[in-house]
Amino acid sequence: MERERFEKRKNLICELVQDERYVPMKEKELAVFMQVEKEDRGELRKVLEELLKEGKISRTANGKYRKPDADLLTGTFISNARGFGFVEVQGQEKDLYIPETKVNGAFHNDTVQARLLQGQGGRRQEAEIVRILQRGTTRIVGTFQKSKNYGFVVPDNMKLSSDIFVPAERSGGAVDGHKVVVELTDYGEGRKKPEGKVVEILGHVNDPGVDILSIVRNYDLPMEFEEKVLKQARRVAGEVSEADRQGREDLRDVRMVTIDGEDAKDLDDAVSVSKKGENYLLGVHIADVTNYVQENSALDREALKRGTSVYLTDRVIPMLPHVLSNGICSLNEGVDRLALSCIMEINPKGEVVDYRIAESVIRVERRMSYTSVKKILEDGDEEECGKYETLVPMFRLMEELARILRAKRKKRGSIDFDFPETKILLDKEGHPLEIRPYERNTATKIIEDFMLLANETVAQHFYWLEFPFVYRVHGNPDPEKIQQLGVFIGNFGYGIKTGQEEIHPKEIQKLLGKIEGTPEEALISRLALRSMKQARYSVDCTGHFGLACQYYCHFTSPIRRYPDLQIHRIIKEQLRGRLKEERIRHYEEILPQVADHSSKMERRADEAERETDKLKKAEYMEKHIGERFEGVVSGITGWGIYVELPNTVEGLIHVSSLRGDYFYYDEANYEMVGRDTGRKYKLGQRLAVVVVSTDRFTRTVDFAEDDTGDMEF
Repeated sequence: MERERFEKRKNLICELVQDERYVPMKEKELAVFMQVEKEDRGELRKVLEELLKEGKISRTANGKYRKPDADLLTGTFISNARGFGFVEVQGQEKDLYIPETKVNGAFHNDTVQARLLQGQGGRRQEAEIVRILQRGTTRIVGTFQKSKNYGFVVPDNMKLSSDIFVPAERSGGAVDGHKVVVELTDYGEGRKKPEGKVVEILGHVNDPGVDILSIVRNYDLPMEFEEKVLKQARRVAGEVSEADRQGREDLRDVRMVTIDGEDAKDLDDAVSVSKKGENYLLGVHIADVTNYVQENSALDREALKRGTSVYLTDRVIPMLPHVLSNGICSLNEGVDRLALSCIMEINPKGEVVDYRIAESVIRVERRMSYTSVKKILEDGDEEECGKYETLVPMFRLMEELARILRAKRKKRGSIDFDFPETKILLDKEGHPLEIRPYERNTATKIIEDFMLLANETVAQHFYWLEFPFVYRVHGNPDPEKIQQLGVFIGNFGYGIKTGQEEIHPKEIQKLLGKIEGTPEEALISRLALRSMKQARYSVDCTGHFGLACQYYCHFTSPIRRYPDLQIHRIIKEQLRGRLKEERIRHYEEILPQVADHSSKMERRADEAERETDKLKKAEYMEKHIGERFEGVVSGITGWGIYVELPNTVEGLIHVSSLRGDYFYYDEANYEMVGRDTGRKYKLGQRLAVVVVSTDRFTRTVDFAEDDTGDMEF
């Protein structure tokens, strides 16, 4: 309630300064004008400071508050190691380019105000930073290097252009080669370096696990839970009681299973399938996590802050404490569990003809693995079929229904990226042993198909009820990226049709159908995925391009995603008839921030996961320096050619190492061209390479072209 009052006061001041009759006032004048009591003036100051940080008001040189300058844009500054940077402005398609001379003291991730520069050529709009509203980076992870009377920290983040100066008395006992966390005490102006003090020593750069721990700290991923959060989790984690079951639909007699990976411990979805005449009755039963995580509790605030669980190469950083996620909120075999069930009646065409959403109590009959179900359905394994004899008919029915649902989605143009994900196997000390494709199979596809349908059904239901909600949306791809994809696949003899501005998802789907089973399938699929926008969370239901559907949300994973947890609360309030005017207003106020924050936390998790994968891939390739591989050109830039190997490792052939000519990048055709010979390197071209070097620090692999023999593709 305090936050709601705070937001109301912010809105009140915004309305006041935007009023045409408003005359800029100082803080004291505002307090008198708004009749703010003396004891409340501290909160007024906080309100004004937050509005300044958000760029919703501005302050003159003599301290008067007014509406923001019309020609200023507020956004996040993203720095580059070479000194220049970009400002990301929410709602704008393209970032603003900030030349090095116009950065004006801004640091990576700062919230800034920028003014557009007129008469600038080039493809990007240029701007200058005129005001830093809020510092976005307060701590930096890096390698400590000691000099005689001082030290400095070389940041892990390659976007930071400067080392951090550390006075000897602030080194915290760090020695050469230590990975440390340094807190910034001075951001540096002009030629002066930023300064800081060492607040944590993670270990020596070569100690096991320190490499990934550094990434965890660099992305500010919270590892531990505070004691008050753990206490609350332990307090609510008892078994399901009779009181818990009251008012719920009893589905304990319905035969249902969970199907997950062998090592999964947080089982938040169970499925049941039966026949109703010629129709199918599909139940998707999701753990009722909100029963244990009450709104605005310490547990809830921590889950919102984290936004999502993070899956790194050697560890999982959960959104909720394990006592919940692996215990009472996990749909374990043979025990009563509370759930939200979406039960859908589906006709033979794959159409949902009826459905209901209910609070339920369930009991999972068996905890199945993807491997077991695959053995039953794909391999007809006698031993596995015998072991689960009573469940085999239901698995066959699931396979039948999933096939129908998939065909229906395919017909409307839904895109199904069926390329193997990478699984990096590590030894006990965290060193990579093997990079292995993590294949999808019949069982994984069944669960995907059922979860997609439940997510669509729930989203559509709440869209038409017109209640505040959090949707999962996915915009149309950028035409420029689709053009680049078209050039790339043209080198393999494929093509895609695009309209004047937009492409239909069916075109991408057709392309994926054509490449199925070909050697280039994984690469083209991955590049097609990269050409699309990122999906995000929104309070507006604007559709999902990739799934070719109008209504979509995330309902099925409340243990590991906060938006799912959030909409479960709304669903339960609606089912109980409590979604009255006051609660609707409450959700209208908080959901935009929940959606925005969840999207940011998801991006942070994705980036951290990518960085750990790149790190371990670079380390893996250290053992293969000098060896020959065959790959495909996956990217071309002014500085070189990127080549992707079949094991998904990507490396760079520097343009300076290309022999026999002076090569330049033909940006219009995405080609590297020899100035004298006209020799070309194209996207999609097959190339033999030799591993020249790797760098764990920059997480990169360098190749050289190998022209010593024929390629064997």
